[in-house]
Amino acid sequence: MATKAKTVDALSGKVTLNQDMPANYEAALQELDELVSQLESGQMPLDQLMSGYQRGAALLTFCRDKLAAVEQQISVIENGQLKSWTKP
Repeated sequence: MATKAKTVDALSGKVTLNQDMPANYEAALQELDELVSQLESGQMPLDQLMSGYQRGAALLTFCRDKLAAVEQQISVIENGQLKSWTKP
């Protein structure tokens, strides 16, 4: 299920709902990767650049929140002690 991202306008302080967020971490990461490539290309007009930056910030927050949730779940599973990931 997709969620809505919120942003705060720096000048007015208004909170607005943006586009839907991807359904999962992997989809958000892929979209973020594609967006970064577009932003770094230098070929986007200024208005698209700004909206792209805002979308990227929302995707980054979404990904960080998902990772934090997984870390919290792992912490609970491991009785409050985070353990290093090891390859089998």
